[in-house]
Amino acid sequence: MLFMVSCFSVQAQDVKPIVTRGVVFLGDTIPSIQLREVEIISLRIPKTKSGRRRLTRLVYNVKKVYPFAKLAGIKLRQYDYLLSKAKNDRERKKIMKKAEKEIKAEYGKPLENLTFSQGKILIKLIDRETGNTSYDLVKDLRGSFTAFFYQTFARLWGYNLKVKYDPEGEDRQIEAIVRMIETGRL
Repeated sequence: MLFMVSCFSVQAQDVKPIVTRGVVFLGDTIPSIQLREVEIISLRIPKTKSGRRRLTRLVYNVKKVYPFAKLAGIKLRQYDYLLSKAKNDRERKKIMKKAEKEIKAEYGKPLENLTFSQGKILIKLIDRETGNTSYDLVKDLRGSFTAFFYQTFARLWGYNLKVKYDPEGEDRQIEAIVRMIETGRL
């Protein structure tokens, strides 16, 4: 049912009727208004000064690497499409070499300037955006030997390309920060 509900204010000229759906319940008319969904995101703010500093640093790091992770998801979808159109393995390798050169030329310098913490966060966010660990992506796109080599090299520097993103556990704060970025609150 549609009803006309009036909003009254102090001055008579300000009265504007609002048309909305309504429900009749036990002889009483109740307006029914559809509200948009609201997601409640909580960042636990530590009580200690050092804890707040760590959280501030985490927010900064996530904001810095999140665009790279989004870009990785977009590029992966583009290259998956191109690779699916390839006629043979030789053409696939050619496409991958070209893609690697393009990515290095365009994003190599900014990625080299990331800190250790930002690199770890980026590896997790790539898993979040693509649904695959960095190791699996390298293995699928470049082969098992290359993936093994990259993983070994990464482990020497303290990284792990096989790490999974856990939004409900260890990476809960990162997930909250990412959601706040996506909704425009950060």
